[in-house]
Amino acid sequence: MGPGFDSIGMALDLWNDLTVTKGEFSVSTTGEGADLLPQDTRNLVVTGLEAVYNYIDEPVPQLQYTCVNRIPYARGLGSSSTAIVSGLVAGSAISGANLSLEELTVLAADIEGHPDNVAPALYGGCTVGVRNGDDKWIVDQVVFPEGLYAVLYVPEMQTNTHESRAVLQDQISRSDAVFNIGRAALLVNALSSGRLENLKYATQDKLHQPQRTQSFKAMPHLINAALKGGAHGAFLSGAGPSVMALSTGREVTISYEMAETARTFGVLGKPMIMPISAEGASVVDQS
Repeated sequence: MGPGFDSIGMALDLWNDLTVTKGEFSVSTTGEGADLLPQDTRNLVVTGLEAVYNYIDEPVPQLQYTCVNRIPYARGLGSSSTAIVSGLVAGSAISGANLSLEELTVLAADIEGHPDNVAPALYGGCTVGVRNGDDKWIVDQVVFPEGLYAVLYVPEMQTNTHESRAVLQDQISRSDAVFNIGRAALLVNALSSGRLENLKYATQDKLHQPQRTQSFKAMPHLINAALKGGAHGAFLSGAGPSVMALSTGREVTISYEMAETARTFGVLGKPMIMPISAEGASVVDQS
């Protein structure tokens, strides 16, 4: 979320389903990214589940994985974290380990490399996650007001997270560091206090959005379009290319302004409107 690079994330009311059954190993995927995701042990769902068995030092049984994906793939909306988390939650249930959220968070963040997307997928809502030493993570939940909506514009083009990170600077100036520290603090305070008018400033960033604008010229224009439409704040979602706005009204207008701006810049895609989810991943049925 904006200045909370690799640290602050938010769960959307947008869900993937994973069904795991006993049987000869197979992976079946329908929906978003079905023709692009590996259908073998490289699939992050399998990675997540196997991480649980490795953690409890037990052999991984033969299992069949059926995935129904609704989260757009490689668009900055946490599709990888969703896969990891769903595998971990399923593994925790099937193995009988019943791991705590803290244990699942450590496993998930170690796989993903940072907690900003896996933590909200586990806990729901808005979370701040930081590394504590080499092998521990601290996650804290941020209170946010009821009635908060996410308005997204999701371009058809995909983003490779590793390539997107490659354009980021290894070193930054003190002024840019102070800029982001202040805005990350203001972001958390604006959400928890309900002073959402401050989100316009609290979602600004100098660590990654300016660099990523080089390959996505429409990004700042989509952000401005969302603010013009009535959003409290807007930012690049994850590594992009999706742009996300936060609102408590005028969602249709915001969505229209973003879509029209995208059309002007020749960016094909789709708008989406959804509430923030207070709930994280869960086991729906175990039999």
